[in-house]
Amino acid sequence: MHYWLHLFTEQIRETTFMEWAAVLLSVAEVLLAKINNIWLYPTGIAGTFIGIYVLLLAGLYAESVLSVYYIVMSAYGWYYWIKKRGEPPVKITWTTKREWIITLFIVFAGWAIGYVLLKNFTTSNVPVWDAWVSSTGWAGMWLLARRKLENWIVLNISNLFAIPLLCYKKLILFAALTFFLFIVAFFGFFDWLAIWKKDNSHKKSYPV
Repeated sequence: MHYWLHLFTEQIRETTFMEWAAVLLSVAEVLLAKINNIWLYPTGIAGTFIGIYVLLLAGLYAESVLSVYYIVMSAYGWYYWIKKRGEPPVKITWTTKREWIITLFIVFAGWAIGYVLLKNFTTSNVPVWDAWVSSTGWAGMWLLARRKLENWIVLNISNLFAIPLLCYKKLILFAALTFFLFIVAFFGFFDWLAIWKKDNSHKKSYPV
């Protein structure tokens, strides 16, 4: 315990302004998503851009490329959320069977492709788990963009594996952030569920 506390303290001292900015914007993004606020997207995009800069400086080129996906999905989610001017915003719904097929495809195809790329084109010593964390994160972001309730569950699968992976890499600050995101996502699911129940209090609506 003393070792991890010392490691965490040392990383806090060595954290740059850009790293803090990326972390704080990530926290703000999740909190905004939790309360169903559209500002989560511009906040997330800004945080990811800064995160890519930090990763490039650290020489983590593969992770930098993967972060571009989050920017694309955030932009897509932003557009999908607003949809067209004058139309009502997209409501929170449950994931349909078709969307689950797409979600599972993103998870397992992304996992396989990510593993091959990390194994053959990077110096990663954890390609299996790194690819898994990324692919489940991609799927969760896709569901979030479409405002599906289960996005929180899929994102927390990613978080659950990311925490020990980050600890293994001695990125204690980011592991602590991910643990925080895990807790927020847990309550985010129930917050969104309450919104869905309120929106559908006059009718029954189930995944199809």
